[in-house]
Amino acid sequence: MLAVVGDLVEDVVVWASEPVRRGTDTAARVFRTRGGSGANVAALAAGLTPTRFIGCVGEDAAGSALVAELERTGVEVRVQRRGRTGAVVLLVDVDGERTMFPDRAAAAMLDRVDPGWIDGIGWVHAPAYGLERDPMRGALVALLRTARERGIPVSLDASSTGLLAGIGLDGFRALVSTIAPDVCFANDDEARLLGIAEGGEAAGALAPVVVVKHGPAPSEVFEDGRLVARVPVEPVPGIRDLTGAGDAFAAGWIAAAMRGEDAEAACLAGHRRAASVLGSPGTSSMPAIDVNQS
Repeated sequence: MLAVVGDLVEDVVVWASEPVRRGTDTAARVFRTRGGSGANVAALAAGLTPTRFIGCVGEDAAGSALVAELERTGVEVRVQRRGRTGAVVLLVDVDGERTMFPDRAAAAMLDRVDPGWIDGIGWVHAPAYGLERDPMRGALVALLRTARERGIPVSLDASSTGLLAGIGLDGFRALVSTIAPDVCFANDDEARLLGIAEGGEAAGALAPVVVVKHGPAPSEVFEDGRLVARVPVEPVPGIRDLTGAGDAFAAGWIAAAMRGEDAEAACLAGHRRAASVLGSPGTSSMPAIDVNQS
């Protein structure tokens, strides 16, 4: 079973219908759906391998609804409950690029996870959003170290250039060194910021396996800093929203790796999973609520 530790929040997705006009109205469609990088990975992996989600939601109706929706995807959900449930507003421009306004609220309040929650687990994955601040930072580091001590493979997604800048590159590298993940995922911008886009010593120091995604350009896999695979991406027609594409890639890649597939096959599995979310708002398996039509 795969365990994913991360955020479960509501996404408010805004599809701009024209270039954003600052200071006045911009025509748009607005959707509300289940989100959170960790929840996205769990939901998208659940159809490929048994999956458990670990996180925190508010003591409110929104938290209960999000848990129920995630469970409907086949995910086993274990959450702490405190405070209010978080939300993220995602502004998606006409080219599909996103600007995000996160209010993680309860999602960032995960604290002292019961080690029993990773009993029977064969892989643990975490988006780096969980490293933003305490108490979740300390809880996540402790849980991932427990996984490593048990011999469970651990993967970490760099998540966001804004997050990396907020933590500080040296601080992020120190946290990663403490966690010692087996696999690290990064997109092109994150890899460049971390100095690992071309592999080498910096990539090798981050994790034994580093997977760098370059959008429509070939994905690259580095082992101990050496390039071992460059895998082309099949063109995807009708791209409208990049939200969750990286989460979907991680879900496909990890599920393939857990089946024992090699780096190239895992990348291809990640590409296929990512392609499945590029034409819809967010990654929720349930139809997103189109606020314009409600």
